[in-house]
Amino acid sequence: MSTFTEITLSVNNKKHVINVEERRILADALRQDCGLTGTHLGCEHGVCGSCTVLVDGQPVRSCLMFACQAEGKEVRTVEGLAKNDKLHPLQQSFIDHHGLQCGFCTPGFLMLIVGVVESEPALTDDEIIEAISSNLCRCTGYQNIIKAVRAALPEMRG
Repeated sequence: MSTFTEITLSVNNKKHVINVEERRILADALRQDCGLTGTHLGCEHGVCGSCTVLVDGQPVRSCLMFACQAEGKEVRTVEGLAKNDKLHPLQQSFIDHHGLQCGFCTPGFLMLIVGVVESEPALTDDEIIEAISSNLCRCTGYQNIIKAVRAALPEMRG
């Protein structure tokens, strides 16, 4: 028999009161209970990075975290990047520099990079490569992702 718990998730500065099984992962709660489908589930083992979100500013694989663990923390998803219909500089740079193709992995890359840049704004090319190496993409070959990050850094820092 499943046990349900009422929790309040703070996602993109909005409160979501939801009832979840204690074993429900954050990715499923975001997608199914909060209606935020930008977080994608790929491998469901924490390997691919498609489900990366920010929890208290740190990149987290939402397939490896229980929703209950996120209560009392601030969660940011890809839906929270754009402001007033203006894309985040990194989102625009991914478009401008062809940093995406099918787009499945893109939300995870965006959230990973935003989290890394917000905690360490002075990234070198080697640090960019190191950071993105934790996420998998089957389409782009990574070079345009690196170009997009490099191009967006000045605006993200400012």
